[in-house]
Amino acid sequence: MRNKALSLLQELTEAHSISGHEDEVRAIFIDELSEVGQLATDNNGSVTCAHGSGGPRVLIAAHMDEVGFMVQNITPDGFIQFVMIGGWWEQVLLGQRVQILTRSGEKIIGVIGTKPVHFLQGTERNQIPGVEQMFIDVGSVSRREVEVDFQISIGDPIAPWSPFTALAKSNHFMAKAFDNRVGMAGVIQSAHALADTGHPNEIVFAGSVQEEVGLRGARTLANFVKPDVAIILEGPPADDIPGLNPWDSQGKLGRGVQIRLYDPSAITNPRLAQLTLDVAREEGIAHQVTVRRNGGTDAGAIHQANFGIPCVVLGTPARYIHSHNSIIDVEDYFSMVSLVIALAGRLDDEAVRSLTSYI
Repeated sequence: MRNKALSLLQELTEAHSISGHEDEVRAIFIDELSEVGQLATDNNGSVTCAHGSGGPRVLIAAHMDEVGFMVQNITPDGFIQFVMIGGWWEQVLLGQRVQILTRSGEKIIGVIGTKPVHFLQGTERNQIPGVEQMFIDVGSVSRREVEVDFQISIGDPIAPWSPFTALAKSNHFMAKAFDNRVGMAGVIQSAHALADTGHPNEIVFAGSVQEEVGLRGARTLANFVKPDVAIILEGPPADDIPGLNPWDSQGKLGRGVQIRLYDPSAITNPRLAQLTLDVAREEGIAHQVTVRRNGGTDAGAIHQANFGIPCVVLGTPARYIHSHNSIIDVEDYFSMVSLVIALAGRLDDEAVRSLTSYI
């Protein structure tokens, strides 16, 4: 499983799939699961694979998109102005490499720049430049060269470029887009495992679109699938770094899958939360529990769909998400996949009915 997981994580994290342009990750999902179950998509591009029949319908989903950028304009001397897609902290952008995906399918490498420190005057040195003061340099000298020779157009999607890298500690890996390719890998690997071992329900494995710009794909996905219960897989921010209180940490690398009980977008169904915790303890799966002060996931949209859908969010903590280089401990990922498989096996008719039986 380890070699397959690392290969899949590399393929997914190196894919170019910003919000609204999730084609490469969707293609990986389809290639991986075409023989597992029945494939379908909704009109926004979220993709599903249904396996099994009878019993409750369980949605196991992760979002396919990553934060990125879009070409907003091209200057006469060939520099590219851009807008941010999703939540970025501008301070992490300067000097970073990006890939521009042209409409011909070619990827053009560039670097994000701004006025060099050598030319800053007075208070400029103490200010962080905004994205409006930044540009992407692709090595061009004119707008015509950018448009004609490089075939770059206004509206082209731009993704961070940072290859999947093994770090000195054997379980730690660095890449862009662990938020949320680690979740997508979990969906794919749990699909293969559950198809092989069996389960008491109909499971719909899914990749949603446009989570990073407001949970947009999750809304249509929930209406498309109409699940009885949902397990959402995520790459949440780790909080085990300098500058944060160690006693307040709820997302440490190496401590196992993170089980989310609350964030401002969703309160986890208490009965589903308890079942998830019970399964993790009974199966001896390393886990940590979090109550988040901020943030949100696709559960924020899915739990409000139809007549209400119980949701739980399981995550592999990642340091420095929404940047060019995030870090995970792959053992946390394996804990997440193990819990998905074990929990899905417990979601039979009786268990799912008990989640929403209030009278």
